[in-house]
Amino acid sequence: MLHEPAVQAGKDPAFPFKRKLGVRLFCVYALVYAAFIAINVIKPQIMETIVLGGLNLAVIYGFGLILFALILALIYSSICSRRERSLAESKGA
Repeated sequence: MLHEPAVQAGKDPAFPFKRKLGVRLFCVYALVYAAFIAINVIKPQIMETIVLGGLNLAVIYGFGLILFALILALIYSSICSRRERSLAESKGA
């Protein structure tokens, strides 16, 4: 049995925009992550500081990085969906 895509995918007119946005959001995340690494390399004792609910900065920052990545993904999805809709409307009009 031959499995083929249910829908034929054509050229994505929003691809250049999505690529540029993805690179920019990655750079933002990379800077925040680099700060986390820099703190751990330069002054690791700062990460021992109790910040919230008995948890130290390392734990809070680590979970913050995960949450920040999810928020960036939602932002990316929302902006790209909006761009795809506007391109589809202008193409259809």
